[in-house]
Amino acid sequence: MAAQDKLIYLDNAATTAVRQEVLDAMYPHFVTSFGNPSGIHGVAQEARKAVDESRETIAGILGCRIGEVVFTSGGTEADNAAIKSVALALRHVGNHIITTSIEHHAVLHSCHQLEQFGFDVTYLPVDSDGLVNPDDVANAITNQTILVSVMLANNEIGSIQPMSSISDVVRQESDRREKKIVMHTDAVQAAGYLDLNVRELGVDLLSLSSHKFHGPKGVGLLYVKRGTPFEPQMTGGGQERERRSGTENVPGIVGMAHALRLATDEREELSARLTPMRDRIIEGLQRDLDRVRLNGHPTRRLANNVNISFENVEGEPILLGLDLAGICASSGSACSSASLEPSHVLLAIGLDADLAQSSLRVTLGRDNTDSDIDYLLSVLPDLVARLRQMPSLSGVK
Repeated sequence: MAAQDKLIYLDNAATTAVRQEVLDAMYPHFVTSFGNPSGIHGVAQEARKAVDESRETIAGILGCRIGEVVFTSGGTEADNAAIKSVALALRHVGNHIITTSIEHHAVLHSCHQLEQFGFDVTYLPVDSDGLVNPDDVANAITNQTILVSVMLANNEIGSIQPMSSISDVVRQESDRREKKIVMHTDAVQAAGYLDLNVRELGVDLLSLSSHKFHGPKGVGLLYVKRGTPFEPQMTGGGQERERRSGTENVPGIVGMAHALRLATDEREELSARLTPMRDRIIEGLQRDLDRVRLNGHPTRRLANNVNISFENVEGEPILLGLDLAGICASSGSACSSASLEPSHVLLAIGLDADLAQSSLRVTLGRDNTDSDIDYLLSVLPDLVARLRQMPSLSGVK
């Protein structure tokens, strides 16, 4: 199995390449319009104008007010701010938070940290497809509940939650109990594939990260609905209407807005092109190999996501073999050379530890072609078959 000349990148859920159009939009704000947006002179005001225009672009896409967009350093900060800022702001009226067992660690670890300070957290289960039952959300709400956080689309298995239904039950329980229960969604993986209109989703908070949709790394945003209780975690100069202090990353903000505009405009076309490619990978692997399991919902999943487990072979040697063949993908387990920890998401949907460690995540992007899928399907089944014949790499105990 020899590597081909062209590198095939199938790890778009991890990060994406910055588009040339985005780089072009960012460039002036590194070299000419480089001012601090908080200044009053001309160069500073050029930067302020760029930030304001970017905020307006993003607000239009989210269907929200301009002042409800808060810029952050990425999805992790946005998730941390959503969970901690609301919890601290509402700690005098309740201490109960509801989330799910398959959230990104930025949400889970924020909740774990709050538990150390007296907050009570319910981690809802999901079904075998990775979906949350809205009734479970409703049943978990108590008079102490102040926040519900459910991700829109899972970063590992691609399953898409019934967010509007979940938001509806939260709103109904909030009205019935005559108290505000804040609804947050981590939509980091959804950008470019799903509608992000916050009114339709019914959420008070929404997190995004630029580098997931061909924008630059190190910049993200948090939508904060007007009137949502919010205790800022970053204090100092009072930027972002005192919700996130710190000099704005002007090139990053401009790049993110431009990338999100492009991703939104191309969303339907991209999904229509990638869905058949995604399904061909799934069908091809299930046809050419036995003992394979698709993880996540078979149809209610992101157009670019394939997560599949291969019995009796570990994920890491599969990744190494693909890398040698010029294919970039990722494992469904959080692996390091020192330890092998099964993915909490795969365990939550019912996989045992061995099967969870045998999973592969392939995530397509706008630059992938049918010939890329042809090559993957010419390499991967043979690779898995050969690894299964090697006891030291098969994972057989």
